[in-house]
This record gives sequence, C-alpha cells and structure tokens, in this order.
Amino acid sequence: MRNETPTIGGRSPLAPLMETFLQEMLACGYRGTYHAGILRRFDAFLYQQGLQQPELPNSLSWQWLAKQPHESANTQLSRISVVRQFAMFLCRMGHSADVPDRAMGAKATSEFAPRILTHDELRRLLEAVDSLKTVAHTPMRHIVMPELFRLLYGCGLRLNEAVGLRVKDVDLVQGVLRINDGKFHKDRLVPPALPLVERLQRYAEKRGHQPDDAYFFPSSRGGRWSLSPVYWMFRELLMRCGIPHGGRGEGPRVHDLRHTFAVHTLLRWYREGADLQARLPVLAAYLGHSSIEGTQGYLHLTAELFSEIVVRSELAFGDAIPRRRSS
Repeated sequence: MRNETPTIGGRSPLAPLMETFLQEMLACGYRGTYHAGILRRFDAFLYQQGLQQPELPNSLSWQWLAKQPHESANTQLSRISVVRQFAMFLCRMGHSADVPDRAMGAKATSEFAPRILTHDELRRLLEAVDSLKTVAHTPMRHIVMPELFRLLYGCGLRLNEAVGLRVKDVDLVQGVLRINDGKFHKDRLVPPALPLVERLQRYAEKRGHQPDDAYFFPSSRGGRWSLSPVYWMFRELLMRCGIPHGGRGEGPRVHDLRHTFAVHTLLRWYREGADLQARLPVLAAYLGHSSIEGTQGYLHLTAELFSEIVVRSELAFGDAIPRRRSS
C-alpha cells in the first residue's frame, strides 16, 4: 500500500538499529521505502554471515557492497550511499561501525554536462509549445503541454514528478505543489512564482472540476502521461523553433529545463547581490536534492558559463567558488 510505513523486519543484531535509523529518515521527510528495501537485503546478508554483535565491521560491508554481476554503477552507488548513512548513524549512536568509502563504487555512468538554454531559446521554445494544435490521438496536448513545459522550467521539476502530479497535490489557493515520492524518495513542497500559479489557475478552470486523485496533467485517456511521448514532443518543438539537437544521448533534453532553471536561479541571485554559497541549501531543498553536493555542481556550471561571477566573487571574497575538477 502507498501509505504504509516501511519497516525492516530483520533478524540480524543490527535490525533494531536499522528500524531506528529508518524512523529518523522518515522524520526528515523521506518516504523510506527505498532505504528500507536496501537495508532489508543488507540485514539478510548480515544474518546469513552470522553477525553476533550490533556492530558493522568493514569486512562485511565491503563484501556486500562489491559490485554485483549485471548491476549498474549507479545502483551500486545507491547501495553504498544507504549503507554509509546507516554506518554514520551507528557511530552517532555509539556503536562500532566502519563507514564505507564512497570511492569504493564504480564510477557513475554520466558526467554533469547539461545543456543550458538561453533566455532567447526558452522564449522560442515556449512560443512553439503555445502554437501546438489539437490532434486526434492527443486532443489535450495543446492545453496540457504549454503548462507542463512551463512548470518544468519555472519550478525545476523532474518530468516524472510533473506528470505524476494529481489534483490534490496542486494547491492553487496557497500556491504550493506537493511533490510526493520524488527522487531519493523524499517529499517536498514547491511554491511556483505567482505568474505561473495564475496560469495554472486558468488551466484548471479550463479543465473544470476534477476528482482529487485525477492527474493534473492527464493523458488522452485520463491517465498519467508516459515519458516517451513528452520526449518526442520536446524534440519536435526544438526543430520547430530552430534549436539544434546533438542526437541521441546529447542535449538539449527535457531534463535540461530543470538544469536551466537551477543555473538561471543562481545567476539571478548573483545579480541581486546574494551570497550564492549561503543560498545553495535553499536551492537544494527546492530541487529535492538529497545533499548539497549535487547542487554544488550548478554553482560550478554557472561560474563557467558566466565568468563575471568568478571575477567579482574573487575580488570580494577570494576563491569562493571552487573550480570543477578536470577529468
């Protein structure tokens, strides 16, 4: 069931502490399902290995965290991340635990290399999506897509989060979106800018009254939009407005609207005179990042794209923006 509280239900000496750790994650806003699944498998392994004490020796951690056949590098890194968090929790609780090294995992499959759209490209893209016409197999696209793409850029949402929004998740009175079970299984509240809220209000009025569980951006059959049609529509829009695409695996991609939102937000804050390092936790929470490390990449990227940031910050604060490491 969606609303059930996840548990470990394990048999190793560490199972009770895993339950306590999981409750702490839930209290921090995580849904916990993802962490619970990994910890249940880890607990079963520890039980099979005959662990006798509530401690976490390095030998057992490394054995379980070794890359499995047919396992992607990102999946292994996810297991390492959860076990690292649990090991640090054990240390805080006064138990003996060796914290696995993050570097033990295989290198992730992708580099931080998004394609940031210019303001002119965004204008042309939105003009193109506004010109969409209704077609027989997708009669709602000319109504749904202009608001969906504006939400992806205007709030930096992941596509999966946007198409998963239900009517009950969109509070147009308070002007807040509730993102449920986002990446890293963490819920969050996202307040769109007022002009976007007003557009969404007009969109909702066009659709009329809908049940709370209905999708806010419904497909032609009233269900959830699949991701592939949105990807292909984005490619079509790029062609219409003359923005070149690098081909499969290259940008711009739909997800680059999220990257563009982050960079443009940092650039706006910079030009307003804000301390970007101090604002990073705000952006991390808004984007639903599990840690500030992921958000730091946007600061590096913004500095590379707009060298004025580095020049002025170094004059005022010294080397305040760390350089990205060359690969």
